[in-house]
Amino acid sequence: MRKVIGGKLHGIRVTEANLDYHGSITLDPEHCEAAGILPLEFVEIWNKNSGARISTYVILGERGSRCCIVNGAAARTCQPGDELIICSSVYMPGESIAGHSPAVVTLDASNHIDETLRYSVSMDDAGRYRFAILDEAGTGLKIPLRSRSGKMR
Repeated sequence: MRKVIGGKLHGIRVTEANLDYHGSITLDPEHCEAAGILPLEFVEIWNKNSGARISTYVILGERGSRCCIVNGAAARTCQPGDELIICSSVYMPGESIAGHSPAVVTLDASNHIDETLRYSVSMDDAGRYRFAILDEAGTGLKIPLRSRSGKMR
């Protein structure tokens, strides 16, 4: 089994850091649904401001609140306004990765969903893995990939 990305909230801003709560991260259910993140699921959190990397579980806040509240000991690693990447994981056999297409939800400075992208892994005719980042419709290449030489693929 391999641990791979299940879904990601990219650029969400901390709205509150609550040291006296029982741990966890409180998120707007709309954000979680868009990224495929479940309540009580463990997530990795990467703070783009401080570089802190923590692991905790998700609890749901008020729908539509756009909240991102870091609770308990993790509150010491984040301040309101810090920009986070929150990533869930799934385990799957390596050969199952082709066809896996997790959501990557980007957020603006007010925690409104900016866009939803999809990572896409497929196999070419020679049996090699191909990777792309797809637009919201899941049909077009959103971000072209470059080879090691810097040339477009």
